[in-house]
Amino acid sequence: MKIIIINGPNLNLLGKREPEVYGTRSFEDYFETLKHRFPSMELSYYQSNIEGELITKIQETGFTYDGIILNAGAYTHTSIGIADAIKAITSPVVEVHISNTFSRETYRHQSFISPVAAGVIIGFGLKSYDLALQSLLK
Repeated sequence: MKIIIINGPNLNLLGKREPEVYGTRSFEDYFETLKHRFPSMELSYYQSNIEGELITKIQETGFTYDGIILNAGAYTHTSIGIADAIKAITSPVVEVHISNTFSRETYRHQSFISPVAAGVIIGFGLKSYDLALQSLLK
C-alpha cells in the first residue's frame, strides 16, 4: 500500500509549538516510528503552510495512492478548496487532528473536510496518525 501523510499549516512546528496541546515530539521523528510500525506500507510525508500547495499535493496523489492521511490544521475550518480537492479524487482521505478540536475554541468545531473524508480521527495525539494508518489497512 502506498500512503501519503499530508500536514498543513504550523504542523512543521510540532515539538516546539504549544507542547501542552501538541506534545514535545517532532513529526519527522514520529514519522520514522510510523515507518517502522507499518513496514508493509510505502509511507511518504508532505507538509506545507500554503493552502494551494496542499490542494496540489492532494490532486497529485489522489488518483494513484491507496490513501491519504490529512491534517489540514487551521485550513480544516476554512478551506472549501481543500474539501473540493478531496471530492475530486478517488483515493480515500482520513482526516486527522492531534488535539480534540471539540474541546477547543468553538471555531474549531466546524470542519469542511469531515463531510468528504472517509473517516475522522481526533484527539489521540500523534497516535491519531497510527490509528488512521490502521484504518486504511486492507
